[in-house]
Amino acid sequence: MMVKTEMEVFFKKVSQYTQLTQEAEAAWAKLLVRKVYKKNDFLISEGQVPRKVSFIAEGLFSQYFTASDGNVVIKKFFMESQFAASVVAMLKKEPSIFTIKALENSVVWEYDFAQFKKLTLEYEDIAAFYISYMELHWIIEKEPLEISFRYDTASVKYAHFLRSHPALEDRLKQHEIASYLGITPTQLSRIRSQK
Repeated sequence: MMVKTEMEVFFKKVSQYTQLTQEAEAAWAKLLVRKVYKKNDFLISEGQVPRKVSFIAEGLFSQYFTASDGNVVIKKFFMESQFAASVVAMLKKEPSIFTIKALENSVVWEYDFAQFKKLTLEYEDIAAFYISYMELHWIIEKEPLEISFRYDTASVKYAHFLRSHPALEDRLKQHEIASYLGITPTQLSRIRSQK
């Protein structure tokens, strides 16, 4: 019963972008594989060529890279009802510069990206989902965030983080939030003490 409910959540998320026909939903459902990740397991490791997209049914992941000075730089957090992947590497079929790691015990629905792309050629509604998703998350949301991270103060970035991800603060360690914001844990501690 839980598996069926998780799959329903998957397709409910998809329906926020476009309505699928029963045939398209059935074809996509055939690609879905349920996987369990323990805390600290890797969805993808730096240097691997990614082939899967993961929908997070339960849990939390971070996407990060290791800078030349050895510091871990978190680019993104993925939580429930989000799709996680090293997208650029997957599109280019190249090794990922990112690692995606489970921060909590997690359950995901994975599907092969190449097989999914074939479905976009067979089903207009799946293609519509793909276009809508990419436009929203890779253009509309991404551009203001990039500007903010380049020009806003640490306090403004932290306030934006709290507004955008209110459920995450209690699930993350201070150094993880600081890494995401591009500041030190000490700086974050100071900002929090001023609130």
